[in-house]
Amino acid sequence: MKIGIPKEIKNNENRVGMTPAGVLELSKKGHEVYVQSTAGDFSGFDDKDYHAAGATILPSIDRVYEVSDMIVKVKEPIEQEYGLIKENQIVFTYFHFASNQNLTEAMMRSKSVCIAYETVEDKDGTLPLLTPMSEVAGRMAIQQGAKYLEKPVKGKGLLLGGVPGVPPGKVLVLGAGVVGIQAAKMAAGLGAQVTVLDVNMNRLRHVNDIMPSHVVTEFSNEYNIRKHLKTTDLVVGGVLITGAKAPKLVTRDMLKTMQPGAVIVDVAVDQGGCIETTRPTTHEDPAYIIDDIVHYCVANMPGAVPYTSTLALTNVTLPYILKLADAGWEKACDHDPLLAKGLNIVKGAIVYDPILEAFGWDETYA
Repeated sequence: MKIGIPKEIKNNENRVGMTPAGVLELSKKGHEVYVQSTAGDFSGFDDKDYHAAGATILPSIDRVYEVSDMIVKVKEPIEQEYGLIKENQIVFTYFHFASNQNLTEAMMRSKSVCIAYETVEDKDGTLPLLTPMSEVAGRMAIQQGAKYLEKPVKGKGLLLGGVPGVPPGKVLVLGAGVVGIQAAKMAAGLGAQVTVLDVNMNRLRHVNDIMPSHVVTEFSNEYNIRKHLKTTDLVVGGVLITGAKAPKLVTRDMLKTMQPGAVIVDVAVDQGGCIETTRPTTHEDPAYIIDDIVHYCVANMPGAVPYTSTLALTNVTLPYILKLADAGWEKACDHDPLLAKGLNIVKGAIVYDPILEAFGWDETYA
């Protein structure tokens, strides 16, 4: 199979869809890999690295799409790429369709085969291709949240870990999944007081088992959220419903109960956000203020640490890329029902129900 690795063109997206190590594994099995020139520069991999691994370097994104049977990316195609995607071409990337109707309709028109990293599932219901980026984003949420609590960026002027004689900051984590656990771990490491909310008692028990005593858990409901928002310095939104829009747990009216200069980092922004006032931002212009509350809602947070992120992503995507390249998408998905859950749009038809539900469409919509 001919596999294309285009350069990411989303704002400040510095990751690349595959490392030279991944290219080498594909080349060894007889597949042809085409990499757009400079695609890996910001992740620490130059054209010479890819060429040495067996890739053909192409000068433009147009050529990569033109010659490839399968496109392997990091982020969803943006408008400039819509016209480059061919009928029957496999596109394997993060899509997050439920929060983007324009993208959904564009991919339907392309009649391509869209396989979403974020909906491939393991037998236990975990999301192996989303997990590493959730780990990165959860840790970064505290790193960025601590920064935006500083007064020069309009935060309340608080050091999250405190100092002797001065209490540390309070962190509220919404969701005890991968993002939430990683955020709690980082916040606890800084010495913050951390509260983790979730509706899944098994997850809360897990947090209690693995975290230090200054990380506490509570059942998630509106009453508890409102209670904690009054004193919380940093809120991390880490709620995920696989393939669907995130529920709005913090409403606009709740912001008025928070302390001026408090910070919200909504990691769920890719799926529409779990804060009502969330809107996607970029690394170029990452934050905005509503009702004196700083919002950091960058939709591709791991793009700021592309070396770490690209290595982590290729570690988990490569086995699936090899299956798709070796067998084609139909046989690969027939043989692997967990990979088949990644199928979102096939030749113009939506085959993943949460997307239909997100837009209020029925199964006849095409």
